[in-house]
Amino acid sequence: MLHRVIYASESVGATGATTLSIAQILGVSERNNRRDHLTSCVMFHQGHILQAAEGARADLDRLMRRLLADPRHSGLRVLADTPIAARRLDEPMALCDDPRSLLERIGMACISRITASEAEVMLDIRKAA
Repeated sequence: MLHRVIYASESVGATGATTLSIAQILGVSERNNRRDHLTSCVMFHQGHILQAAEGARADLDRLMRRLLADPRHSGLRVLADTPIAARRLDEPMALCDDPRSLLERIGMACISRITASEAEVMLDIRKAA
């Protein structure tokens, strides 16, 4: 059975603020996600991180343990953790490259107050694009 986890957190230091930090995160995450058969999409915006990940329960639990221990995050909060019938995400690790316009489409200015349903709508918009 597949599951989807969506979380939001605050980035620490230069995490997500520079091209180098994003490239490093994407590279390691893609390798780990391929190994663990996870698909994922991440967004960095104004010091906040939003990520959706899909896969087997045990693999997602292992990912969440790594993220909770990762010093590049603070205030990690799980918005959604639910079984799913099929994946919405196709890549091991994708980057949302225009977070501001995606947030504007759902009437949000920042990730900091996003809800699970708003995050799900963003996934739908991204999938349709």
